[in-house]
Amino acid sequence: MLRVAVVGSGPSGCYTAQSLVQQDPDVLVDVLDRLPCPYGLVRYGVAPDHEKIKSLQTSLRTILEHERVRFLGGVGIGPGGVPAERLRELYHAVVYCVGAATDRHLGIPGEELPGSWSATEFVSWYSAHPDSAADGFVAGARSAVVIGVGNVAVDVTRMLARGVSELSRTDIPQPALTSLAASRVSQVHMVGRRGPSQARFTTKELRELGSLPDTEVAVHAEELARDPAYLDPSALPAPQRRNVEVLRGWAAAQSRPSAHRISLRFFLRPVALLADGGRVGAVRFERTVPDGRGGVRGTGEFEEIEAQLVLRSVGYLGVPLEGLPFDPATGTVPHLGGRVLREDTVAPGEYVAGWIKRGPTGVIGTNRPCAKETATSLLEDASTLVRKDLPGDPLDALRAAGIEPVGWSGWCAIEAAEAELGASLGRGVVKLPDWPSLMNAARGR
Repeated sequence: MLRVAVVGSGPSGCYTAQSLVQQDPDVLVDVLDRLPCPYGLVRYGVAPDHEKIKSLQTSLRTILEHERVRFLGGVGIGPGGVPAERLRELYHAVVYCVGAATDRHLGIPGEELPGSWSATEFVSWYSAHPDSAADGFVAGARSAVVIGVGNVAVDVTRMLARGVSELSRTDIPQPALTSLAASRVSQVHMVGRRGPSQARFTTKELRELGSLPDTEVAVHAEELARDPAYLDPSALPAPQRRNVEVLRGWAAAQSRPSAHRISLRFFLRPVALLADGGRVGAVRFERTVPDGRGGVRGTGEFEEIEAQLVLRSVGYLGVPLEGLPFDPATGTVPHLGGRVLREDTVAPGEYVAGWIKRGPTGVIGTNRPCAKETATSLLEDASTLVRKDLPGDPLDALRAAGIEPVGWSGWCAIEAAEAELGASLGRGVVKLPDWPSLMNAARGR
């Protein structure tokens, strides 16, 4: 039997495991994750009010319950965990599906001010990621600026305007729900440096903003008109053309009194975060215009938008992995069809899939063909890989090293504890928000 370790239990890891066991009946797959919970960004990146997308956990669950797939949670790879070199000794092949673990920075003055956060930090907080130590995002804030016009930017904007009665029906952790219930944020500005035809959000996400109860969505018609493709969208791909149609409808709509106001701004580039009383108080933007080559150029005109909360949402970035080559320019591991390359030479038994392979692009479904390509490459190498002698069941070796993974039964115990917590609060399932509560539940304490 060919033993394969898949590092990461998000969509790319699960789809890699699925592709391996579907294509070859003689493969055993261990899906390892640093967290005691599976599903990666489906659990910790999808907004709690996106229940349809979160339901993908059901299909990922089926993969992890396969008779030749084993979930081993709470197993870190690298410093403080299992050395990458040791992992390669325990398996015939290792597939790294670790995503893009950090976020991009703006690189502007004032970015470090209190009240300035990455959207990733905000998402981790309301998604109950156990590594999230941040809190107080909305405390004292009246106005928020979200920098970026992708789907994550739309998510955090929507969460700031979403009513607590709606959020209480989701699995959002109780501390985050309590904090958002006390929020005084009534104005949210979502700002992009380019035009509406170049925004990265999907139309479905965009339309959701207009369906929020007691919320007005405002756009600036003169900003939209700066985009030639907005004035004549006929040449745009269908997704961008649909976005333009939604924005046109909002531009023509009448203003109405609402508890929340979401303002979509375009052609504004952040140049500085301004302090007020030791924390962020405003964002200074430079007006931009199209440069005729698909980008923008500054005009020397500036505008300041009040904000006690700033969330940057300008993309994710992969980080180096112990023992693996890394391209800092792309934030990815060099590869050929998923095979890791070391100095342009294929490294036997090492593979990548997902964002660490191709960069933080695409939607969840994009991971399927990506994972299949990697699995196919691995299985083409199987006849050579399987010749390596292994020391036995890798689980025995992990336990001998003092590591007691959270198995599938431990994860099921966490699920039961979250259902019990929700029932005690008069809600549905409510996520456990920290390491101690997760590990206590997994160990049956």
